[in-house]
Amino acid sequence: MITDNWDLSNLLVGIDAVFSGVVAAIQKILFFSIGGMPLIILWIVAGGIFCTLRMGFINIRGFKHAIDIARGKYDNLNNDATGGEVTAFQALATALSGTIGLGNIAGVAIAIQMGGPGAVFWMTLAAILGMSSKFVECTLGMKYRNIKPDGSVSGGPMYYLAEGLSQRGMSQFGRILAVFFAVFCIGASFGGGNMFQVNQSFAALATVFPQIAGYNWLYGILVAFLVGLVIVGGISRIGVVTSRLVPAMVVIYLAACVWVLAALVTEIPAAFATIVREAFDPLAIEGGIVGVLVQGVRRSAFSNGAGLGSAAIAHSAAKTEKPIQEGIVAVLEPFIDTVVICNLTALAIVITGMYGDRVAPGTSGSELTATAFASVLDWFPLILSVVIVLFGFSTLITWSYYGQQCWGYLFGEETTLIYKGIFLFFIFIGAVVNLGAVVDFSDMMLLAMSVPNLIGCVILSNEVAKDLKQYWLDLNDDRSALNSPKVIS
Repeated sequence: MITDNWDLSNLLVGIDAVFSGVVAAIQKILFFSIGGMPLIILWIVAGGIFCTLRMGFINIRGFKHAIDIARGKYDNLNNDATGGEVTAFQALATALSGTIGLGNIAGVAIAIQMGGPGAVFWMTLAAILGMSSKFVECTLGMKYRNIKPDGSVSGGPMYYLAEGLSQRGMSQFGRILAVFFAVFCIGASFGGGNMFQVNQSFAALATVFPQIAGYNWLYGILVAFLVGLVIVGGISRIGVVTSRLVPAMVVIYLAACVWVLAALVTEIPAAFATIVREAFDPLAIEGGIVGVLVQGVRRSAFSNGAGLGSAAIAHSAAKTEKPIQEGIVAVLEPFIDTVVICNLTALAIVITGMYGDRVAPGTSGSELTATAFASVLDWFPLILSVVIVLFGFSTLITWSYYGQQCWGYLFGEETTLIYKGIFLFFIFIGAVVNLGAVVDFSDMMLLAMSVPNLIGCVILSNEVAKDLKQYWLDLNDDRSALNSPKVIS
């Protein structure tokens, strides 16, 4: 029974307390470390190194070719493709919208605040290795996707884990891994793909408009309504929305970063020196180098999703019958997301000195970034808040698709309406709980996805390497069919 003393604030405090307690309990079960280094971090780094070596440094060799594919140079080859719902560019934009988001703005600020500027170095290195992980998982996502009679597509790690491993006599093991991945991905869609986005986007708005600070619950309801309008249309509508939103957001944000860096151009060499120096000799950071490395890799995985398998779900819907080609496109994602955008954000923060003791305890990542930009462009926090909201919105709609695909795999396509309802409810939860619990839950679910996904990538890596070798041969030898000069030997 509701008492006369009940009010909305008591309810919100209760929700926050329950959520924080549940997250703390699950975190103790799922993650443990040796010498301060969580094994899950070592797992992701090892996966990136393995994929880079096994695929012959595809992150470097395939980079230019990936750009050619993304800009449509080979679209004529896919005119007769019998499967897929979106173009290669729309698949790339959708996958990017699931990674380019508040991880690039708030996530970088959080990494610097918790691990110092040196965390950016490890973020970048993890992203470069992650380019190869993305190639393998997105190639497999295309290769093992399920095209339904109505032309719609289901794909992702749950399919190549179950079917790919089944072909190698490990059917039961593959099904177990697929179920674990699907469960973790659903959790990640509620965490990093949902609550973190709405939590930090509201924090950015509240920084510019302090008078709305007490209306986080209303913001959650409004965002849930707008997201609901988009996700009812499925991947086709999501692909159209993200292919328009993502390029515009990236251009606006990059322009602001360049403006800040241009205003303080003489400080850039010193900022780079600080990032590299503190990567190996961190100052006043708990855990020393290990602590900085952990923060860098965690934020890198959160930002670009390499090794987690989520992007494979989006790329599996592309209109192409060449799995390797779609995998090569995916190489661009960690580069654009982390090597370019995250580093520009980091430089802006380090150059302006808006981190460490200069920032009040409890400051959110989006607030920290806004403060850094405002030190050079006093009017920019307003623009930044709009960009952050749009980044968060595009990530929300993409992750709703990821989670929906995994929910459909576990419980059947006819039950996905239930998932959409739960997803929209978590938008409200994310708006009202505290940042610390949201970050912990988001990291927990996202990093857990890498365990079953990378196991499958390693086991199936031989067939990917074989397909890649044949692809290079076809690209060189069949020039007329590919309508391309000899580009790679």
